[in-house]
Amino acid sequence: MSTTPDGADPDGAGPEGADPGGAVPDGTRRLRLLQLASLTSTVDRFAIAPLLVPIAASFSAPLAAAAGAAGGYFLAYGLMQVVWGVLSDRIGRVRVMRLALVGAVLGGVASVLAPTLAVLVVARVVTGACTAALIPAALVYVGDTWPAAVRQRPLSDLLAATALGTAVATAGAGLLADLAGWRVVLGTTAAGCAVLFVALRALPEPDGARTTSRGIVDAVLRPLAAVAGNRWARLVLVLAFVEGAVVLGVLTYLAPSLQAGGSSAALAGLAAGGYGVGAVLFSRVVRRLVGRLRPAALAAVGGGFLVVAWVFPLVVVHPVTIAAAGLCLGGAWAFLHSTLQTWATEVVPQARATAVALFATLLFLGSSAGTALGAPLADAGRFAPLFAAALVASVPLALVAARTRARYARRAT
Repeated sequence: MSTTPDGADPDGAGPEGADPGGAVPDGTRRLRLLQLASLTSTVDRFAIAPLLVPIAASFSAPLAAAAGAAGGYFLAYGLMQVVWGVLSDRIGRVRVMRLALVGAVLGGVASVLAPTLAVLVVARVVTGACTAALIPAALVYVGDTWPAAVRQRPLSDLLAATALGTAVATAGAGLLADLAGWRVVLGTTAAGCAVLFVALRALPEPDGARTTSRGIVDAVLRPLAAVAGNRWARLVLVLAFVEGAVVLGVLTYLAPSLQAGGSSAALAGLAAGGYGVGAVLFSRVVRRLVGRLRPAALAAVGGGFLVVAWVFPLVVVHPVTIAAAGLCLGGAWAFLHSTLQTWATEVVPQARATAVALFATLLFLGSSAGTALGAPLADAGRFAPLFAAALVASVPLALVAARTRARYARRAT
């Protein structure tokens, strides 16, 4: 892997400086395509939350069974991260994304045509396994190309794209489901994957992204050993797992908590869409604060947002409190997650793709665990204990993330 610090845009807008011939940097164009990949993956992933109640009603199944479509997706998404990471080292970041998109389109079509809930769950598992390649490949692409000093800026731009995708998915999916049915929503996300497949033809591979290593030791075991042997890397992975459970896992039930009280899928999706709005807005704030605030301070602000977020639905489940919770969760994602994500790209630079892949693996395994553990409570309509558990877990996550990131910075200097 390589970076290109010379001539880098100080604002992180583009990785390449002008060459002696005066060529115009194309970093902005590359970043836009990477943002499109992140947005597409996120829309597909988060569209399912406001669809769980309509899906359960469609198949006359309990909500806990329908939640398997979300939990299975997250589980496959997490487990495939390392596979796609290793493959991207062998054949390239862009090739991996385009290959995965073929499977995502097929899984999306199968989801639309699913005659039973079991078939739908399998189809969503396949889709999640394939869309799993997109965001990690985009992250590693940034790590390959942008220098560490400004890397959190393009990473925050990717985060803004994922946040926008979340807002579009949670708000738009519920509305579209009310108007045309949940199958149309999944068909729309499959079409988006097909469009992205074509668009990525314009994205060049980063220099040095492909390895020439031979055999399983060089390709897999050595990078895994490098990450596993680094105590800071292990810590980042544990934090990613907890964050996945507390943020993404429990976030799945914001919309259903409103629907349980009689709200429509459209209203529930719009309220839960506060998460995407918050992440979009606060990611722009983070971009401006990078270099002005230390990473530990950014993590502390994000942890504060996370703790406050779960207080709102504990007071009362109402569209306003759910929207406020979502807004604060978006702030937590922008400040805390972007800090952890950037940390993952630098903690083991000689095995960056593997570290990022494992980070995403643990994040979405945590998300799957949070979704699965919350399903029985959600099915019973007991959302207060679910949100209380998220609050209790958020406090140590916030404290440990901020304190250990500060310690890492001191030891790195």
